[in-house]
Amino acid sequence: MTEHLDSYEGPSGDSALVRLLYPAPAERRAGAIFKWWEKRRLPYNLIVGASGLATLTLNALVFGPPSGAAEVFFPIAAVGIFANIAYTLGSIVEVTVNNRWGRNVLPVGPVLFRQGVLFSVGLTFVLPTIIITIGAIARTLGWIFGG
Repeated sequence: MTEHLDSYEGPSGDSALVRLLYPAPAERRAGAIFKWWEKRRLPYNLIVGASGLATLTLNALVFGPPSGAAEVFFPIAAVGIFANIAYTLGSIVEVTVNNRWGRNVLPVGPVLFRQGVLFSVGLTFVLPTIIITIGAIARTLGWIFGG
């Protein structure tokens, strides 16, 4: 198994994005697994942050500019905190799987990473949109019924 991991070269014709999403797995030790995940945290946060920026821009175009800083800060903070907690759980899950099943299961880090990026980007679009939509509905109802 170690020979296979040492000889992993990734998909052929790979770009930076392919190398990020289809990396060689970490060595099967807890320290190496945590290091593997932390090496990818900044690119992960940049991807999630860019998704959030796109979401906020799209929401501003649809619903108009936010009424205050809290309307922008809360969705950004909520998604950022949740995404990084979930990201940290990826390394914990991988170490747990490795400790429990060892070499009887293939390394799960690359798959967890890809699924986590996809989930987080989806969440980055959905969660702020729901929060901003509720805020827009509340403002509209306040305007209709409150004067």
